[in-house]
Amino acid sequence: MALYLIGLGLGDEKDITVKGLEIVRQCDEVFLEAYTSILPGIQLEKLEQFYQKKIQLADRELVEQGCESKFLHVVQQGKKVALLVVGDPFGATTHSDLVVRAKQLSIPVKIIHNASIMNAIGATGLQLYQFGYTVSIVFFEKNWRPDSCYDRIKMNRKNGLHTLCLLDIKVKEQSAENLVRNVKQYEPPRFMTVNQCISQLIELEQTRQENVYDPNKTMCIGCARLGNWENELIVAGTMNELLQVDFGTPLHSFIICAEQLHDLEKEFLHFSSVEYLKPPKVNTSSSSTQEEEEEEEEEFEVDAQDIKLVMSSVPGVSRDSAIAALRKHRGDIMLSIKLLKGQQ
Repeated sequence: MALYLIGLGLGDEKDITVKGLEIVRQCDEVFLEAYTSILPGIQLEKLEQFYQKKIQLADRELVEQGCESKFLHVVQQGKKVALLVVGDPFGATTHSDLVVRAKQLSIPVKIIHNASIMNAIGATGLQLYQFGYTVSIVFFEKNWRPDSCYDRIKMNRKNGLHTLCLLDIKVKEQSAENLVRNVKQYEPPRFMTVNQCISQLIELEQTRQENVYDPNKTMCIGCARLGNWENELIVAGTMNELLQVDFGTPLHSFIICAEQLHDLEKEFLHFSSVEYLKPPKVNTSSSSTQEEEEEEEEEFEVDAQDIKLVMSSVPGVSRDSAIAALRKHRGDIMLSIKLLKGQQ
C-alpha cells in the first residue's frame, strides 16, 4: 500500500515520466488534482486513454478537506492510490500538507517528480540561481487589493534578483456571498493573464509610489504555456510594451527582471524581445510615393543574391520568408551570409 504523488509536467498527457506512467497503471484508484494548475486544452478523457486508467477529478474541497476519506483511509485498507499533479507535486503547499497528514497516519508516501514552472522558467534565458522570492499575483476584488507581493518584489530588486510571479487561477470558486450563505454554487473558471497582472502591478506602484519598478523602463518577461514547446510564448519588454501583446490561452506567468542582467541573459533575451519579435512593417498606405516603392525594389534587387543564398541554404523556406528575415534582421545574419558564401 502507498500514496503516490505523481508530477505530470507542463505540456500534455505525454509529459508524465516512464516511472510515473507505470505506477499509474498499477494503482487501484487514480485522482487528478484540478485546482492548483491545469494542463491547458487537455481533456480528462485524453489522459484516461493514454494512461489506460479511470481518473477521478479532485477539487480543492476533496484534497484539503476530504483527503482522509478519499485518499488516506483507502490506502490504509491496503490499496495503492495516485494523486496526479500538474507540474511537480511540491509546486503547491497543499500537497506538502497532504504528505504531512499521511505521515502522521504512518502511511507510506512516494513522490515522482517532474518539470514545473519553477525550473521551466529557465527557458526565458534568465539564470535560475538569480531568482529571489516567488510571489503570487491574485485577482483584485472591489474591496480587496492585496499588496504583499510589492514588498517581496522590492526586496528582490534591492538584492539584484529576478522575481517570478505566479498568476492567479480560479477554478470551482465560490463568491463571498455564496460562501456566507453556504450555497454550493461556483463561479466560472478564471485564469489571470499577463496583461491583467501588469495592470495590477502598475496600480500597486502608483499607490505605493516607492519606485520599485518603472513601467516604461524595467525589463520584464511575459510567458504563456511554458513547457508546451509547440505553442509556448515568451516575450521580453517593459510593462507598457508587454501590455500590447496578446499572450493567448492560459496558463500565463510573469517575471520582473533584476536591474542588472548578466551579459548572457541579455544576449538570450534579445531573441524574445518585443523589438526582435515585431513582424516586418508592411506599408498599407495608399499614399506611398512611387519613389519610395522604387527605393524598396532597388534595395531587394541589390540583395537578390543574398535572398537566393538563404533560400538554397534553408530547406523549405519561401522567397517571402527569406525577404522578411533579411528585412527584419539583416545586421544579425550578415555574418552567416558571408560564411555561407565562403563555403560555396
